[in-house]
Amino acid sequence: MRPAPLLLWLLALWALLGLLASFALVPPPAWALAGALLALLAGIDALRLRRQRLPSVRRDLPEALAVGVERPVELVLEAGAQRQRVDVFDLHPVGWEAEGLPRRLDLVPGSDSRFAYRLRPVERGHAEFAGVHLRLHAPWRLWRRRATVMPEQKVRVFPNFAPLARLALLGAEQASRAMGAHVRRRRGEGTDYHQMRDYRVGDSLRRIDWKATARMRRLISREYQDERNQQLVLLVDTGQRMLARDGLLSHFDQTLDAALVVSWLALRQGDAVGLLASGGARRWVPPQRGAGAIDVLLRATFDLQPRPVATDYLAAATELTLRQRRRSLVMLMTNLRDEDSEDLLAAVGLLRQRHHVVVASLREAALDAALDEDVRDLRGALRATSAARYLQHRAVAHDALRAHRVAVLDVTCAELPGALVEHYLMVKREGLL
Repeated sequence: MRPAPLLLWLLALWALLGLLASFALVPPPAWALAGALLALLAGIDALRLRRQRLPSVRRDLPEALAVGVERPVELVLEAGAQRQRVDVFDLHPVGWEAEGLPRRLDLVPGSDSRFAYRLRPVERGHAEFAGVHLRLHAPWRLWRRRATVMPEQKVRVFPNFAPLARLALLGAEQASRAMGAHVRRRRGEGTDYHQMRDYRVGDSLRRIDWKATARMRRLISREYQDERNQQLVLLVDTGQRMLARDGLLSHFDQTLDAALVVSWLALRQGDAVGLLASGGARRWVPPQRGAGAIDVLLRATFDLQPRPVATDYLAAATELTLRQRRRSLVMLMTNLRDEDSEDLLAAVGLLRQRHHVVVASLREAALDAALDEDVRDLRGALRATSAARYLQHRAVAHDALRAHRVAVLDVTCAELPGALVEHYLMVKREGLL
């Protein structure tokens, strides 16, 4: 227990009374009597506080959270046999953004007191709530008592799966458009039979089903869809390039979010999806199909973190070539720099012997902002010039890849999901696998 501000003020007044008594302005017995009375009150108040039963606390929180997604956390407190005033602070993981803490409550016996605060996880992986910190006030407000209640609670922070929940309510084409992909419609193409329909102007005569036409007494066309049962492999860089941040989240976190989106869409199209993380931390998820595959990807990547090490692209390509024998669409996601050009060219050349490869190169949004700002002084001119020169060097590396007929997506983190989805649909549409 610790003295409350009120007790400290009373002690200060008692000391002042003693000073007056030393100058004979106050009778000494009065000062002694005031001290005894103050000691008695403080002792009784401390005893009453110590005898109070600590409130029971319950935290309502799911075991799985999404990084960067704010959500409410509810705490429920149940008082003992007496009214209690208590300050509450939830010991959430360090660094997480919280709004609505601490909170002061007046607990009434026989009833629950509950409140909610907002919490935003900022890192994926395993996290731990160390308990709930309470500060109880004595009935006469002369003392405060501190205690930590409730056992530790562990949670898992996954990549942001909120967009998947929204997209699940949409069709594949609507979901693609919602992610910013430019979907081009077409008719009568593909290799897998889809359905019969009435003939439309522009349909090829090869698409007419003459038996169905004779039976229905009108022209009937066969409609085909993109081939299913293909494979998509996401090659994710976990090296130092992905430690860069745009806003609250790192490039790696936002890359994982985009990877989940394109994986979900590919699974809905009937394809299999796998993932290889290489550079720092390593992880391999063989291609799988079906609704449960997205859960496998979530569990395999939720604790994956980039490391401050250089990425060996050639080693990653060699590992993927050995693990993935079947021809696939390989999406390599990294933050390409000009000094990586030769190593990446060799890696992509190895992959292209068997797979169709696209390189998604992340660009910091701050670079675009620096070029868009009005230049008003020397510092602004230097910043804009540096950004332009850096982007020029990136463009040289990208052009070197394109010269070897490798698709390159030069995008910001916000543009990445739509760009990946659009390229995936283009590969399906053109039958490049």
